[in-house]
Amino acid sequence: MAQIIVKNVRKDFGDFTAVKESSFTVEDGEFFMLLGPSGCGKTTTLRMIAGLELPTSGEIFIDGEEVGQKPASKRDIAFVFQMFALYPHMNVRQNISYPLKSQGMPKAQIKEKVAEVARILGITDILNKPVGGLSGGDRQRIALGRAIVREPKAFMMDEPLGALDAEFREHMSEELRALHDRMGATTIYVTHDQLEAMQMGDKIVVMNHGVVEQFGVPQEIYDWPATMFVAEFIGSPSMNFLEYEGAVNVGDKIAILGDVSFTIPEQLTAASGDLALGVRPEHITLSNSGDYRGEITATEYLGTTQIITVECAHGVVKVRAPAAQPAQVGDKVGVAFNPKTITLFDRKTSRALVSVANKGVLNNG
Repeated sequence: MAQIIVKNVRKDFGDFTAVKESSFTVEDGEFFMLLGPSGCGKTTTLRMIAGLELPTSGEIFIDGEEVGQKPASKRDIAFVFQMFALYPHMNVRQNISYPLKSQGMPKAQIKEKVAEVARILGITDILNKPVGGLSGGDRQRIALGRAIVREPKAFMMDEPLGALDAEFREHMSEELRALHDRMGATTIYVTHDQLEAMQMGDKIVVMNHGVVEQFGVPQEIYDWPATMFVAEFIGSPSMNFLEYEGAVNVGDKIAILGDVSFTIPEQLTAASGDLALGVRPEHITLSNSGDYRGEITATEYLGTTQIITVECAHGVVKVRAPAAQPAQVGDKVGVAFNPKTITLFDRKTSRALVSVANKGVLNNG
């Protein structure tokens, strides 16, 4: 397997820039997620790493070799697409063995490798069946098998579970992660599903409008979003933002909303003017007392928890609370924030004032 380094990579299509000077490192054996909304540049980035697109500028290193301008055939990469791209006139065995036959591998060795891959993927019993009548999950296993059997340096996966229904997608994501753990293969996986990225990834790159917004491990991206976009895109419901007027200086540990003071993490960046105080729904508690108050405007029952919407003087917040907590529309409640989880953002730049870079997480360069 291999380490993959993307360094200041840019991709232009005429006047349109799909990826803007993006940099990150995928360590050997990592399960690495490229996450973002449609059109953010994640698939273009994956295709450049695989050699299906050539970068306009920048460098791509695979296993220490610069491959930015080399074709896909020279990179020893296996690609798995959302649409399974199987050969319909071949059976399962023939689909999996096709890459090895193309390489001229001896028949006995091909048979041995296909049997091993089929055992790993649990498809030994369907090797001689045509692919046309198989389920989506089985066809995805076959597509994975065709990639695995080559034993490439790295796997590129472009939303490989996107065509499956929700229940089976969750099952296959668990299988895919377990398969990765057994093989220790370097894998780059594209998705727009933040839950999938958080559950499966060792590291995540969050992209938006062709820019790497943040790069790090899932928990640190969730706890310390580097930008307002990341804070909104990761989490359901997303992070709450309250309007914050005034100045924040380096070293400040107190924020003030109206007449109420809040303890906050020590600020590492100064800003003034149009700011936002961010806090996640599960880091807010409600009570009958408290200096900072609001009115409940909606409740949403989710089984073990509920989402309570509270209108406050500086904005609306959603609170994730136990389902048994009394909450009625129209109730006046006290609102308290966990001080260790508050993040202040500069709305003009969208950047967090407590930069995740200072916590050793962000590495966009």
